Amino acid sequence: MSGDPRWFADLHTHSRASFDSLASPASLVRTAASRGLTHLAITDHDRIDGALEARDRAAELAPGLIVIVGEEIKTADGDLIGLFLDRAIEPGLTADETIAEVRRQGGLVGIPHPFDRFRGSLLRDAAMERLASLVDWVEGHNGRVAVGRGNERATEFALAHGLGRIAVSDAHSAFEVGVAYTAFDVDPSTPAGLLAALAGAELIPGRASFYVRLLTPLAKGIQRARGNVRIRPSGERPAAAAR
Repeated sequence: MSGDPRWFADLHTHSRASFDSLASPASLVRTAASRGLTHLAITDHDRIDGALEARDRAAELAPGLIVIVGEEIKTADGDLIGLFLDRAIEPGLTADETIAEVRRQGGLVGIPHPFDRFRGSLLRDAAMERLASLVDWVEGHNGRVAVGRGNERATEFALAHGLGRIAVSDAHSAFEVGVAYTAFDVDPSTPAGLLAALAGAELIPGRASFYVRLLTPLAKGIQRARGNVRIRPSGERPAAAAR
């Protein structure tokens, strides 16, 4: 029915808590709200402080926007996304250990950019196909997969294994938020809600321009100068905090 509610979510974005982004949590919140999103997941690399700040700022700047606290976790086997987290999960664990840690927090797990040849894509190793039974979704469209058939292969993998699919921007700047997103017919505000919503998800694909993506190497250089570098498996946290 045309009057039924729908929810619009970008479930993979990065704030300046990440070592490769300069976007303030507030700017991500404002952009998401202005573009009509109802849900935004902040999934910084191996930390959640930017997501926590975004959630606090949303209450002030965009009360209608739900911010989901997430993390892009660098496992020993490749990258995973955890959502609905209370605390950061250490990088460097195996994929199985990382999934178990997310589950202990009551969270959900997805596989980002699974076949991207340029990033820490988990499914490039055929042995990792066994993880299909342990995760909740695959990114069927990642807005930063620039070349190759990574998105097409992700969709084929999800369909072959009966996994949910979502579309995400993988934004590393406010310009990119919502360029790709997922529309849901069930409210994805809770783990149970998102799980139920995946079956009927509608992927809205898109990608930012090449010129916007050029901001990433600039962001890495600036963050390196600030002391915000990729977190090591030892658990060491960068000195720079998201503000």
